[in-house]
Amino acid sequence: MLLSEYEKVVAPTDRFLESDVIPILLGLFGEVGSVMSTSKKLHREKGAFASGYMRDVEEELGDTLWYVAALCRRFKLALADLFAEVLGSGNYAVHIAANSDPSHPVAQVISANDLGPLDAVLLRLGERSAKLLGVETDAKKAKPLLLDFIAVYIEALQASGVPFSAVLGANIAKVTGRFLKPAPEDLPDFDSAFPPEEQLPRTFEIEITQRPNGRSYLRWQGVFVGDPLSDNIADPDGYRFHDVFHFANAAILHWSPTFRALIKHKRKSEPNVDEAQDSGRAIVVDEGVSAYIFSQAKTLNFFEGQNSVSFDLLKAIQNFVRGYEVEQCPLNLWENAILQGYDVFRQMRQNNGGIVIGNRDERTIRYKQLGGERT
Repeated sequence: MLLSEYEKVVAPTDRFLESDVIPILLGLFGEVGSVMSTSKKLHREKGAFASGYMRDVEEELGDTLWYVAALCRRFKLALADLFAEVLGSGNYAVHIAANSDPSHPVAQVISANDLGPLDAVLLRLGERSAKLLGVETDAKKAKPLLLDFIAVYIEALQASGVPFSAVLGANIAKVTGRFLKPAPEDLPDFDSAFPPEEQLPRTFEIEITQRPNGRSYLRWQGVFVGDPLSDNIADPDGYRFHDVFHFANAAILHWSPTFRALIKHKRKSEPNVDEAQDSGRAIVVDEGVSAYIFSQAKTLNFFEGQNSVSFDLLKAIQNFVRGYEVEQCPLNLWENAILQGYDVFRQMRQNNGGIVIGNRDERTIRYKQLGGERT
């Protein structure tokens, strides 16, 4: 991947004002700290953290580069040009290599000379990021400091053992998936190739009623499904209506092992899919994600009046579902499912029941009062 292509792709994900230099500097400083923290965890926890170390380093180095690119835009500097200037300084070993891209058959392979251990490199990267904090809006002062930072950043890439192309690719997927609305044709549909009886319904209406015993009951196509639910907590909070979140996942993400199990639409024609994606473990993941989001939502008045979800929560969800088909869904789609689902949940909780209307083709979920109009 060309650095110029990376710059072009991630530019639309920058939601800060063009005049916002200080927040970008603070973000860069924070991301460098996150890279250092990842290395610290490896020292502290050793083998217990080793499996996630490379993934975390890849993510943090990608986030760091995102802020460097954002800073370059504000100072009217091209990221690729700065890298080229650093690499032309003579402090690197240069080799000629065959390239896999037919339109660019020959490439240069560049590596730092006299590379120190990762910890020492990261300490120097922290020092360089601290020096950048003072540049504010002075482009002339910023350029040499950025060149120094990039030089150490390249060393950090090499010392960490993470492929630079993986860093760029993962960062693009992360930030575009979070901040850009995906094209409908690019979104996954996990069961369209399966027979209708193994698909989640393309459209559905599910009635949720609450009886005097305080338990909620689900009815789909005139038939009761699932078990009656209570809040299962000393201080009632409406969790008895939490199946709304599974319905939101089904309509918007096209994924919910729980909903599949409720209506007996597992993909049994493909045993591997049935075992890996629709089994009890996948249902636990679906339930676990809903419970985790709910614990966060309670402190935020169930997202009332909000039009976004925190990046930290979305990243936690992404880690939660790793290894399952739903990990293909961009964070933007998860945010949509959460906000739509909680909009219906708040109305369901207020009215002690109602009807959930889902549409997978439109990726929407709506609320309708029992005997009333949809909202």
